[in-house]
Amino acid sequence: MDSILFTIVSFLVALGILIAVHEFGHFWVARKLGIKVLRFSIGFGRPLWKRQGRVDDTEYVVAAIPLGGYVKMLDEREAPVDSAEQHRAFNRQSLPVRSAVVVAGPLFNFLFAIFAFWLIYVTGDTGLKPLVGEVKEDSIAAQAGFNPGDQILSIGGQQTPTWESAVYALLSESMTRSPLEIRVRSQEDREEIHWLVAEGLQDMAEDGKLLENLGLTPKRPLLPPVIGELLPGEPAENAGLMSGDLLLFADGKAIDSWADWVNYVRDRPEQPIKIEIDRQGSFLTLELVPSRVTSGEQQIGRIGASVLVPPDLMDEYQAEIRYGALAAVGQSLYKTWDLSVLMLRMLGKMLIGEVSVKNLSGPISIADSAGKSASYGITYFLKFLAVVSISLGVLNLLPIPVLDGGHLFFFLIEAIKGSPLSDKFVEQGQKIGILILLAIMSLAFYVDLNRFIG
Repeated sequence: MDSILFTIVSFLVALGILIAVHEFGHFWVARKLGIKVLRFSIGFGRPLWKRQGRVDDTEYVVAAIPLGGYVKMLDEREAPVDSAEQHRAFNRQSLPVRSAVVVAGPLFNFLFAIFAFWLIYVTGDTGLKPLVGEVKEDSIAAQAGFNPGDQILSIGGQQTPTWESAVYALLSESMTRSPLEIRVRSQEDREEIHWLVAEGLQDMAEDGKLLENLGLTPKRPLLPPVIGELLPGEPAENAGLMSGDLLLFADGKAIDSWADWVNYVRDRPEQPIKIEIDRQGSFLTLELVPSRVTSGEQQIGRIGASVLVPPDLMDEYQAEIRYGALAAVGQSLYKTWDLSVLMLRMLGKMLIGEVSVKNLSGPISIADSAGKSASYGITYFLKFLAVVSISLGVLNLLPIPVLDGGHLFFFLIEAIKGSPLSDKFVEQGQKIGILILLAIMSLAFYVDLNRFIG
C-alpha cells in the first residue's frame, strides 16, 4: 500500500511540475506581449485552491482533476470585452503574437528538459558501463558475434559510455532499415566491430524489452557470500556466524555468490544446513536452521543476516558523465534535440505501421515510471521529468485541433487564406481533434492494461 501511495504521489508531483511549466509558458509570453490573463489553472474541474493576483486580478487555481491545465485570456469570442481593454484581447492580436503565445507552452517544456539535463551533467551523472553479461544462444546478438564481457563503445557512430546511452542509441537505430555498426572492446582488450542485420532491427524495441529481444543481458556485479550485519537472536547469530565470515559450502555444495546463498536459505525453512566458512584464514564448520517466515503466499527461510558489500564492488561497472557549465549546455541541447527527433520518428513509424503501438505509454506506465524513478533518487526523477517534458512538447506540437499544434495549423491556414477562419470551421476542427485525442488515449490505456495485466 505504501508503494502504491508513493507511486501516486510521485505521479501527481510530476504532472503538477510539467503542467505548470507548460502553462507558465503560455502565461508568461501572453503577459509580456500585453495580453490580459484572466485565469492560470493547474488541473480542471472544481477548484481546490485559488488566489487573486495583484496584476490584472488574474485568478490562480489548483483544480481537482490533475490531468492538464489551461490559461484563460481575455477574448471577445468567449465573452463581451470592455472597449477600453479590447486591445488586450487575444483575438485582437496579430498572427505572429498569437502564434508566439501558443508555441510558448511546448517551448517551455523543451527549455525545462534542457535545464534538467544541464543540471544533471553539471552535478555529474553516474551510470552503468555497457558491459555484456550473457548472450542468448541463436539470438540477434549471438549471430552478430557478441560475447560475454564485451563493452559497447559506440552504436551507429554514437558514443555509449553507459547502458542508458546505449539503449537510447539502439532505440533510435531500431527504426532504420540498414545494417547497424556496433563497436565493442572485448575482454581481451581488442576493439571489434559487430553488425546487426537490418531484418533483426525490426520490432526490436517492442514491449520495452529491447535488450531482451536483442539477446543481451547486462553484466552485473557478483556479490561475494560474505556475512555483513547480524540481527540479534536470529538463526545466523545463534549458529555462531560473525560479520566478515566467507561462506564456502552449504551441505557440501559450493556457494559462489550471495545470491546462491539467499536462494539456498529461502528454499529450506526450518531445515538444518551444514555450512563451511572461512574466518580470517581459519576454516570452520557450523550448523544453522533458518526460521520460517511468510513472503506473499510463500513460506521461506530466513537467517537474519545481510551481505557485506565490498567498497570497490562497483568500480568496474560504473561510469561518471560530467561536464563544465558551458559544455553541459551543448550536451543538454543535443540530448533534448535527439530525444525529440526520436519521439517524432517513432510516432511517424507507428502511423505507417512500421513500429508497434505496444511502444506507447499510457497513464499507468507513466505513473509506474514516476514512482520508480523517484525511489531511485533525484537524478533519476529529473531524467524522468525531462523525458516526459519532451514528450509533452512534441505531442502538443502535432497538428491536431485542440492541441497547440492544431492552433498553429489553423493560424497557418489563416495566413495563407488572408483572413480569420470561421467559428464553425474551428468548432468542427476541435470536435475532430477531441475524437482523435480520445482514440489515442484509449489505445494507450489499452496497451497499458495489456502490459501490466498480461
